[in-house]
Amino acid sequence: MSHGPRSGLAAVSSALLAMSRHLEVRDVLKTIVASARDLLDAQYAALGVPDDHGGFAQFVVDGVSDEQWKAIGPLPRRHGILAAMLDDAAPQRLADVRRDPRFEGWPSAHPDMADFLGLPIRDGDEVLGALFLANKNCPKPDGACGFTEDDEELLGILAQHAAIALTNARLYERSRELTIAEERSRLAHELHDAVSQKLFSLRLTAQAAARLVDRDPDRAKGELQQVAELAAEAADELRAAVVELRPAALDEDGLVATLRTQVQVLDRAHSARVTFTGHGVRALPAAQEEAVLRVAQEALHNALRHSGGTHVDVTLERRGNGAVLRVGDDGGGFDPHAVRRAGRHLGLVSMRDRASGVGGRLTVESAPGKGTTVEMEVPGG
Repeated sequence: MSHGPRSGLAAVSSALLAMSRHLEVRDVLKTIVASARDLLDAQYAALGVPDDHGGFAQFVVDGVSDEQWKAIGPLPRRHGILAAMLDDAAPQRLADVRRDPRFEGWPSAHPDMADFLGLPIRDGDEVLGALFLANKNCPKPDGACGFTEDDEELLGILAQHAAIALTNARLYERSRELTIAEERSRLAHELHDAVSQKLFSLRLTAQAAARLVDRDPDRAKGELQQVAELAAEAADELRAAVVELRPAALDEDGLVATLRTQVQVLDRAHSARVTFTGHGVRALPAAQEEAVLRVAQEALHNALRHSGGTHVDVTLERRGNGAVLRVGDDGGGFDPHAVRRAGRHLGLVSMRDRASGVGGRLTVESAPGKGTTVEMEVPGG
């Protein structure tokens, strides 16, 4: 990432703005590390977040390739000077970390490091993390550290703002967890009401069919057909609720794979053909990925439940640093203005709220007999 030293207020301002731009903890951690490495022109940077057992719950690196990181092995736990930083939350500036008495070696695949600068990220007395830099890109006299007192002071300023960004991200995630819990409670009530009514009707219809089997087989046949339709509707209600309640595997699988899997499930579950195409989409900030997934789910729900179409197509493609999602169907379509005047929304308000909440935009194109296309664009990181 580094292409040479950066200095001055513009560089500091750029780093601080980058940290404040993100709301998800994992995005903030990555941005802190990348900003520190870029600002101080170091070859390597890392940030460790402590767990409750004296080790690291998370460990983010910059300057190490994915292949190198995989070869290095498991996340460091209680390891040398890195672990010592969690016990003694004081700055550490060393000419050669390998000569420090706390140094305990590292795996064979670990890159070689010498000069070292480490600083805690603190919120009052709480250590939120420890930020490490290694191998300053500059000439170093024998036995001298490439990192200077000015570097330490600059990293200290960055660490103070990193603490604010990290605290805000944690508060945001806790707030979102509460929102998710409330949403799940709402869905549970809706599920109970909708499915209970369907099952009650199903039982009554089945009882009526049983009484009619001997004396009026034709009517009994009609009642049994109604049983089948009610059972199918109840299954649809359950399926829709499960999609909403099940946490998406975005962290493990990524947005493209998660969308593709959900489309494949819906394609098997419905008579309409449901297809997915992805074009060169890069990883997006976590909040944007979740918003895209939820809008896709809502648009798919509308298309499969209300459009009456035979084909629903989902596409996700790269646009600049961001992405564009499209969900289109060949169904009956509708007049968006008439829907708004009638006070019906078909989830359009919630989809627009999700898009605007992550700096994106949502458009809906539809007309009677012309199908519907929902498009959402997000800016990326």
